[in-house]
Amino acid sequence: MLENRVETVVVVGAGVYGAAVSDSLARRGARVVVVDAGAPASGTSGATFSWTNSCGKKPRAYHDLNVASMEAHRRLAAVRPRADWYHEGGNLEWADDDAGSAKLREKVDGVLDYGYQAHWLTRAEALDLEPDIDPAQLPDEIAFFPREGWIEPARLVGHLLASAVSSGAELVRNVAVTDVEVAAGKVRAVRLASGRRLPADAVVNCAGPQAGRIAELAGLELPMRNTRGVLIYTSPVAVSVSCVVHAPRVHLRPDGAGRLLLHTAEIDDAVRVSANGEISVEPSAVEEVMEAGRAIYPAIRSATVESVRVGERPIPGDGLPVLGRVAELPNFHFAVSHSGATLCVHAGDLVAGEALGEDHTDTLAPFRFERL
Repeated sequence: MLENRVETVVVVGAGVYGAAVSDSLARRGARVVVVDAGAPASGTSGATFSWTNSCGKKPRAYHDLNVASMEAHRRLAAVRPRADWYHEGGNLEWADDDAGSAKLREKVDGVLDYGYQAHWLTRAEALDLEPDIDPAQLPDEIAFFPREGWIEPARLVGHLLASAVSSGAELVRNVAVTDVEVAAGKVRAVRLASGRRLPADAVVNCAGPQAGRIAELAGLELPMRNTRGVLIYTSPVAVSVSCVVHAPRVHLRPDGAGRLLLHTAEIDDAVRVSANGEISVEPSAVEEVMEAGRAIYPAIRSATVESVRVGERPIPGDGLPVLGRVAELPNFHFAVSHSGATLCVHAGDLVAGEALGEDHTDTLAPFRFERL
């Protein structure tokens, strides 16, 4: 990057990563155009469990990146007025068989070795946190990770984009990127389906599940192994839930306005795609997850299913994030990963800094595009 000039950066994607990168760039004084093929947060960011954690994540560099990202959420929530998207109520987790208990104990021991906060609760202590859980559903020991929580992604995206726009960023909605112009070893412009050409000193690929397509437009091959995730949203119900809860047959958390969000990995297999591309979920699988939730929280028996959403998780080929500049195309940058809800604020800030010439190799070296 050239010194003493304001850079023009095109950010592709307006989910949690795109919003975080755009806000960081705009606050640094860059000219920012953020482009999304749909509405902001309408893709993966609008259909995610959005659990903020570094619980059992490996290798150590990835764990440390997640821990730093959790702290970045806390800092942002502390300094931004009306920061109502961030909820740090902790995470309760337990197992109901010997194999599951051994696996959970191994995970707790592993994060404690990293200096991560975790401890064991008695049944009574867990009920102090979650008094509406059926005591019969709890074992004698429950793992508790007190610094974990969840975010409301759409509210976070809205806040970050509003901040970016107030700092001079331009938001382009509902227009797809159709080409990335490359000449003499650098990106020169981004072309949109509207016919508009956006000259660029740098481009940041925050396109989530579509990141591979955007990379291909720039002549790069980004291997992705995206998966679908099913999320069940209940109607409002009068039940006390403050933690993220990982029970053997259901994961759940609050979702604002009295609603709950439920998920299990097993329900992801119930996704069906028709010949014309319509996505649906087997109703029996949805009901099975709801019954598992009702068993833990009897007070939600009156709740109905308000909506079922299917999100596509952007997962690079080896499962780890792809972050920062590309060696062979040094003004093209990535911010793509699973766990975007946790990583977005911190990793987005690092990537934004690199797009403007800062060197964050010490942190980002394990996550470079070239390793794939």
